[in-house]
Amino acid sequence: MIDPGQAEIIIEEKRVKLPWNGEYYVSFGGEHRNWDEACKYGFISAGGGSWYSRTLSILELRGRIWVNMPGGIGYVGVGEVLESAVPIDDFMVDDGRGNKVRISSLDLEISKTNTYEQNPEKAEYLVRVEWIKTVPVNEAIKEKGFFGNQNSAAKPRAKKWVHTVDRLKKRFGIN
Repeated sequence: MIDPGQAEIIIEEKRVKLPWNGEYYVSFGGEHRNWDEACKYGFISAGGGSWYSRTLSILELRGRIWVNMPGGIGYVGVGEVLESAVPIDDFMVDDGRGNKVRISSLDLEISKTNTYEQNPEKAEYLVRVEWIKTVPVNEAIKEKGFFGNQNSAAKPRAKKWVHTVDRLKKRFGIN
């Protein structure tokens, strides 16, 4: 039990919004989103409705993203945004033979999502990323008190976010 006066102080501290630290939060997960594919082809994605995909538009070029897999899995990567979000139909990758092809033409999990042509409202959108550091899902970094959010991308201003980024920088060996 906490003294009622102390409880009010704790509640007020949680409401304090700090200036944005310039680091983006990204949530990556769900059906047909495979972390190994995201690492290999350099992307993060969201879709299934505009509520999920529209937050990708806040990501600025050269902005640093910290990628969390929801459901208690943890943080799996840090990268830099290279291109703005585009529908999966327009995301080009190397096919392994030196040819540029649509990622949706490859036999991948991400290719099983909705294309813009199939359903503009529920289309999957991809953001090209240059990975600074990634870890396999089974080595995801999680700690009590880490920041989490239901949005696909966010510019958090919570104390918890500052703490999370500081810890992740140490754990990933990033300056």
